[in-house]
Amino acid sequence: MKTAFTLMGFVSLVLNGALFGFFYAWICSTIWGLDAAPALVAVEAMQAMNASVRNVVFAPAFFGTPVALLVTALLALMSGQRRTASAFGLAGLICLFGGVVLTFAVNVPMNEALALQTPQNEAEAAAVWADYSPRWQRFNQLRTMACGISLILVGWGLHIKRHEAVQA
Repeated sequence: MKTAFTLMGFVSLVLNGALFGFFYAWICSTIWGLDAAPALVAVEAMQAMNASVRNVVFAPAFFGTPVALLVTALLALMSGQRRTASAFGLAGLICLFGGVVLTFAVNVPMNEALALQTPQNEAEAAAVWADYSPRWQRFNQLRTMACGISLILVGWGLHIKRHEAVQA
């Protein structure tokens, strides 16, 4: 059980860090760069990025993180380490709802609507981008914060695990 927890704890940490980093990078570089570009370029680039993100490299971090966190919580609970299980369980729920569900509820529909846009000139593209970017960014910031809090809870869970193991 200890080896399984150690393995899943590591997997949880890496996947959660990857997901948080992915969302964070959109905040501090990608969208700012697109906002600074001509609107036609921004719309087309975002359409291309949204189409390319559905891939085998991104899928494990996006879909696997909440699963890994909740499996890790279950392993800790089965080992009698309730505080560790609570930290990983809460991390899993926050990541699931604040990261995955929020993405499917808001960002994906916005991305799908943007994919249907075919602005013919800079003025049309500017209107499309002005309608899309600020709202998309607000929800991206929410999912980034959720995944950041989840990552902090993973660190806290690993810290607690060490102390619970000593006391056991």
